[in-house]
Amino acid sequence: MRQRHGLRVLSVYEGFFSGGARIVHSDVVRGLAEGGQSHQVLSIHDEVRREATRQRMEDDACYRALTAAGIGVTSLGRSAGLVDGALAANVFSGPEMAETARAMAAAEVILSLKEQPLALLNQAGLPRRPVVVCLHRSDPENQGPALQELKAAIADGTVAACVCCAESTRAAYEAAGIPSRLLHVIPNGVDLLRFRPDPAARQAFRASLGIPATAPVVVFAARYATMKNVPLLLRAARAWLAREPEGHVLMCGAGMNDGNPALWADTEVAFGADRRLAERIRLLGVRRDMETVYAGADVVALTSASGEAAPLCLIEGMMCGAVPVTTDVGDSAEIVRGHGFVTPQDPEAIALAWAAAVAGRAGLAPALAASRERFSRTRMIAAYAALLDGVHTGASRLPTLPGPL
Repeated sequence: MRQRHGLRVLSVYEGFFSGGARIVHSDVVRGLAEGGQSHQVLSIHDEVRREATRQRMEDDACYRALTAAGIGVTSLGRSAGLVDGALAANVFSGPEMAETARAMAAAEVILSLKEQPLALLNQAGLPRRPVVVCLHRSDPENQGPALQELKAAIADGTVAACVCCAESTRAAYEAAGIPSRLLHVIPNGVDLLRFRPDPAARQAFRASLGIPATAPVVVFAARYATMKNVPLLLRAARAWLAREPEGHVLMCGAGMNDGNPALWADTEVAFGADRRLAERIRLLGVRRDMETVYAGADVVALTSASGEAAPLCLIEGMMCGAVPVTTDVGDSAEIVRGHGFVTPQDPEAIALAWAAAVAGRAGLAPALAASRERFSRTRMIAAYAALLDGVHTGASRLPTLPGPL
């Protein structure tokens, strides 16, 4: 379905901080704008402190990609700490409300990146626009007051649709009381030109870290958060590195750096007296070249205990030729079916699966290559375009509601 050119869309973010949902959503916005829609972004925060890092909007890779594509990004200017993505306070000032009203008035459809921005969009007196809520997790019960904000927006009639990035997301929100008619599944996709096997990049990346070309490498790309189960990852790393004298584990993401005391404490507990093994763990922090990191790896690992829906790291890693090894959370098992390994949350089982993935990487390469179209960014963006067109068409047939006085 060809998207309607000129459709004016406003996306509302909590903020620009590291995470797969922001990466996917920002890529969707850029793709829809490339197809002729008019997109703007409003961020509630311009700076957040989480995962032991200070993350400024202007430094964020998604912000830079959006603005480089000519998409306007404005902010309410808040600076605060977020706890698992929850707004620090749901009280908004007069100037904040005025800025939001101006941004909404210029749009025909609103996209809410996850349900948390509904705390702002549900405020009285804002222009009435159909809202599409983009859901990227499988644990609505752990989203604080955001689930109630979503239900309130649905009851008010402002939510026209919810995009679920995975079947597990749809099932979880339906079980939580969200009407099934509103839930539309659009699986995550990635840029296949960017995320692909690249032997030259693989060699150069390994050389930059002093890792031999033949050494087995596991990459763990995640922010430092409870749901990611970093202690389990580290216990698995200890078991695997003890068996694999040439192995290396790379940890990327917000909080995966020397300045995070909680990560150091986790490492101390996991490795105990085996500190020399821990020397083969590299903390790379937030990277803007994940396609290079994945190309340099043999395995992309995920040890999450909850919350995941369609983890972007598994898809990006697979498309670059790394074998995925994941715990069974969200749609992870379905994503890696036939391409990798699913493990229990047991460090020994995970270590054995990493070893099997390294040994079987060449044999799995044809299956990984054959799956590329399934994870296409083009497919994902076309589905979003069709949904937004349908929402706008449906809204235009409804009686006009009076705006704020």
